Amino acid sequence: MIGGLDLSLWQWVIVVFAALVVGFSKTAISGTVLLVVPVMAGIFGGKASTGILLTMLLIGDVFAVRYYHRHADWGKIARLMPFTVLGIVTGAITGKYMNDRQFLITIAISVLFCLGLLLYLERKGNDVKIPNGIVVSAIAGLLSGFTSMIGNAAAPIFSVYLLAMGFTKNNFMGTSAWFYLLLNALKMPFQIFLWHNITFAGFKLALVMIVPILIGATIGIFTLKRLNERVFRYIIMIMTAFAAVKLLIG
Repeated sequence: MIGGLDLSLWQWVIVVFAALVVGFSKTAISGTVLLVVPVMAGIFGGKASTGILLTMLLIGDVFAVRYYHRHADWGKIARLMPFTVLGIVTGAITGKYMNDRQFLITIAISVLFCLGLLLYLERKGNDVKIPNGIVVSAIAGLLSGFTSMIGNAAAPIFSVYLLAMGFTKNNFMGTSAWFYLLLNALKMPFQIFLWHNITFAGFKLALVMIVPILIGATIGIFTLKRLNERVFRYIIMIMTAFAAVKLLIG
């Protein structure tokens, strides 16, 4: 589909937009990346799009860690990580045996499931209470790893978990930054050697997007405190839902 870097104008517009959103999601509202997951899948195909996005996400993770690194809760990360790895492995094995249509449907279902969690969180607000036990950590880790591996769509699940644990804004951002950096780095070997969907052309395309990702990250840093987050999140949810439904119906 991408054939080196010989993209159509429409594909360039989509990729640049995706890069801006990726950067913004890493330093402001993590759930906004769901908007570009189904759009990229519709343009490049299911597995190919996850490879391109993964490399872009890792670049964004580096920027996020650089800015928020002092605020991570390593105890929470260590508690989640073994279950997250299991979720990644499950997603990698499942995705290996899917054709591209099945992959697109799985991405769409994962995105819609995550959107449902975001809507639930918006509805409940500060009333969301989740027990701070190993079972909850196991479920959050497994689902984060699986949905991230299949469709780079772990943000709502992880966000619900951290917010329900009572994280302040700085701790939320710092813990998310390190968690996603580790999560996405762990996914790389599976996508390179098992799925074979991270190609040199796709990697080069992601590197070309460093500047838009940085711009998006910078915008995120400066707008996080000023943004009317609830209205913006609802707009993103509606647009993402339409895109996910389009993947389901073809």
